[in-house]
Amino acid sequence: MMMRKMLFTIVAASLAASTAIAAPTQEPLTAQGPAGTLAGTLIRPADGQPVILVIPGSGPTDRDGNNPLGVTAAPYRLLAEALGARGIGTLRIDKRGMFGSAAPGVDPNAVTIERYADDVAAWADAARKATGRDCIWLLGHSEGGLVALAAARRMPGLCGAITVAAPGRKLGDVMREQLRANPANAPLLDAALAAIARLEAGERVDVSAMPAPLQGLFAPPVQGFLIDLFGHDPAALAAGVTVPLLVIQGGNDLQVAEADGETLRAAQRQARYALLPDMNHVLKDVPGKDRSANLAAYGDPSRPVSPGLVDAIAGFVSPGAQ
Repeated sequence: MMMRKMLFTIVAASLAASTAIAAPTQEPLTAQGPAGTLAGTLIRPADGQPVILVIPGSGPTDRDGNNPLGVTAAPYRLLAEALGARGIGTLRIDKRGMFGSAAPGVDPNAVTIERYADDVAAWADAARKATGRDCIWLLGHSEGGLVALAAARRMPGLCGAITVAAPGRKLGDVMREQLRANPANAPLLDAALAAIARLEAGERVDVSAMPAPLQGLFAPPVQGFLIDLFGHDPAALAAGVTVPLLVIQGGNDLQVAEADGETLRAAQRQARYALLPDMNHVLKDVPGKDRSANLAAYGDPSRPVSPGLVDAIAGFVSPGAQ
């Protein structure tokens, strides 16, 4: 079965610390979602500390933040371990139909943002039962930021939400910008832009005559999800969030621009905002503007996640921070 490709990476590629405690113990956890059993990894919180549910980004991205399209940097695992060293609990998850959550008969492409939000609600209940914490924080990375915002608008009992490298504009506009930014895409551009416009209008597209890279990007099995995805306005979602919101954006992100973070911040005036100048899309600090070095970090699990990211999250969710 074809897995939905990672939207942002496909386009871009074609194109003060607390006292450390003992290394956190990681344990498997499952939840019963609307479409079957879901699998994840829990790091339990220390006494008095919160739990953060980490929602993955687009495509076949697993609970550690890796995917078979070239990302092996393990950003979610490293972030969970860094937060765990401060006593903050995390639950990182595999999306429905993928990896540990690949239940029999579940199509990973037959999803919408709202269905992912349904799974987040199931995960929040599982986290409460497993840890005894009544109030859960959501953290969504990239496309997962949209899921976090959608879920936060309708889930009771949340402490708050965090978006990291999340789009602030509709995804069709983000894709157009990414495609135009890479000169190598010039021969594909007209066909790609026409396909985006059709999908935004709720219409499926015939990929049979498209260049091979676009046949993968707009493959028929993923078009239903893309139609749904393109219909969501991240800024409108952020504006409707009533729980505390932290927007985090990296200044060296090749896939989501600083303007996206600013847009989310402007949409929700009560939100906190953290711009981390050196952080790239896989949450690693890469000083300078060397594109090759930035992309090399996508495959480097030895490089830690941005310390500024850990500080910003810990400072937001720690008891008494609000």
